Amino acid sequence: MIKATKNIQAEKLSFADQNLLKNLCGEHDKHLRLLEKLERVKVKPWGNHLSISGDEAAVLKITLLIKQLYAIMEKGWHIHYSDVDYAHRILTEDIHFDLARVFLDTVFISSKKRIITPKSIAQRHYIDSMRTADMILAIGPAGTGKTYLAMAMAVSHLLEKKVQRIILTRPAVEAGERLGFLPGDLAEKVNPYLRPLYDALYDMVDMDKASALINKGLIEVAPLAFMRGRTLNDSFIILDEAQNTTSEQMKMFLTRLGFHSKAVVTGDVTQIDLPTEKSSGLIEAEKILKKIEAIRIVHFSQVDVVRHPLVADVISAYASWDNERNRVKNK
Repeated sequence: MIKATKNIQAEKLSFADQNLLKNLCGEHDKHLRLLEKLERVKVKPWGNHLSISGDEAAVLKITLLIKQLYAIMEKGWHIHYSDVDYAHRILTEDIHFDLARVFLDTVFISSKKRIITPKSIAQRHYIDSMRTADMILAIGPAGTGKTYLAMAMAVSHLLEKKVQRIILTRPAVEAGERLGFLPGDLAEKVNPYLRPLYDALYDMVDMDKASALINKGLIEVAPLAFMRGRTLNDSFIILDEAQNTTSEQMKMFLTRLGFHSKAVVTGDVTQIDLPTEKSSGLIEAEKILKKIEAIRIVHFSQVDVVRHPLVADVISAYASWDNERNRVKNK
């Protein structure tokens, strides 16, 4: 039933399963209140029904969102507060997108029983790229799931015996003077740079199992310098923080790829820590490799940020500030 007056519209939805509807609404209807913040609508529950009123375009979007989320829940998915936000972002980007293609695409189930799925269209494209291509460049801001999803895919490949080992690596951009003051041998000196990779790994596999896999050599975490001179066969290789590689380091890494291996390169070109006289190997690689069809290049934006919603706002604010600063400089 639709009532339209000018650009104001009302929609009534009915649902067969009241328990699913309760999950859809959230505790104290917090999911509905979130929708009201995201769009110019009012959403009211009554019995087995929801009424949605407000701006015509907003009502259409929220109606499609609610119908799709309910259909996903009928297939066994439990909706969380963040899922509502992700669903809204996806439909804002593409009103015709099928949310089930994202929410029901399980990449991996972590040791904490967390089901890892894509949360945006770009993440879905990224996962598809990792499934079908052997070399992937993932470029975008922090919090978009570049490393986390690559780690989930790598662990999934290892446990399914699609590869024989996982290799995780990052450049240690301060491998000179500052590291020299740290205690221990080289491996201990570079450990702080590799900690984020360990953190992601331990989120996928419990610490005891991860340690056993590392001790057996099935998972290797090492600084990028340790890759030189090697040929990496039957491996899933992740190069993290690739914006901090030099041109020479990036070429060295990309030419390590052996038979039956995948290489995923992740980085944020807005957070380069190299000396000003050094060019980022990631920026250069994107330009050089973009015409090779077998290599996938996936770009993320603040729309794909899956951390606290404020992170996307911070990224957007910094991007605007940088654009304004560059505009003034170029006058």
